[in-house]
Amino acid sequence: MSPALLFVADPLSSFKIYKDTTFAMMREAQSRGLQVWACEPHDLQILQGKVSVQAKCINLTGQASEWFAIEVQEAVEITRFAAIIMRKDPPFDMEYLYSTFVLERAQQQGVMVLNDPAALRNHNEKLAITEFPQLTSPTLVTRSPEALRAFVHEHEHAIFKLLDGMGGASIFRADVNDPNLSVIIETMNQFGARSVMAQRYLPAISLGDKRILLIDGQVVPYCLARIPKAGEARGNLAAGGTGVVQPLSPRDREIAGTLAPILAARGLFLVGLDVIGDSLTEINVTSPTCFQEITQGSDCDVAAMFVDALMKRLQRA
Repeated sequence: MSPALLFVADPLSSFKIYKDTTFAMMREAQSRGLQVWACEPHDLQILQGKVSVQAKCINLTGQASEWFAIEVQEAVEITRFAAIIMRKDPPFDMEYLYSTFVLERAQQQGVMVLNDPAALRNHNEKLAITEFPQLTSPTLVTRSPEALRAFVHEHEHAIFKLLDGMGGASIFRADVNDPNLSVIIETMNQFGARSVMAQRYLPAISLGDKRILLIDGQVVPYCLARIPKAGEARGNLAAGGTGVVQPLSPRDREIAGTLAPILAARGLFLVGLDVIGDSLTEINVTSPTCFQEITQGSDCDVAAMFVDALMKRLQRA
């Protein structure tokens, strides 16, 4: 019987298959003869210490509409799967946290889980960069409104982010002469009740917020530069940015080459680095994207690279 992969993801009906990275993974896995199964986090359960899942075995049809057909839908012991690919999008809320504990039980039952559940918990996508200050621009994480104000006054222009944000949501540019600076700080920080990350504003954002992918310690040689639309400080595609595929610069390679072996050793099989200019700004580990965009704009088949690395892992297991 062919090895079976379980993708823990958002509802299949929500996939935009023309750009969805999980879809690209599934399509490549099926082309290699692997069984593709899917579930949502709430389909996982633990009974008497054993993990099982209500999952769908699907066949990708190759059609734009009705892109999958359900072959089987049933309760399955988690040991049925050769590997579990955790692809649930943020927010990283308490239910996401609980899912990582369930997946850790699956791991203890001998199933490979990618990314490693403990590593997902230990790498907040914003805070993770603070371990590598030599790769970042000046960065502050605080609940102090006074410290946020002082940071803006020191650097004149800053970007504020919430630690659980995604897709460019709730990102503010704060300028020292902005009459709304106090309102921005109050809105983000909730008068000291909520932690905020402040980063020195990088004018190189006009050239794009680059997404660089790491796959099991290997660096994908092209990135997707997400260029902001006019009047925007955010390059995220979800915020209206335009994606341009380009080879990695020497500094991109330096950043990626520094982090790739470290993160892979921690069980982070797939990582999406965000780089603006010469500075690392985020380390994305929950559900990094941009497989299809990079593949379509280069000679690098990222999904094939991903499945190649996965198959090597399975052969070593």
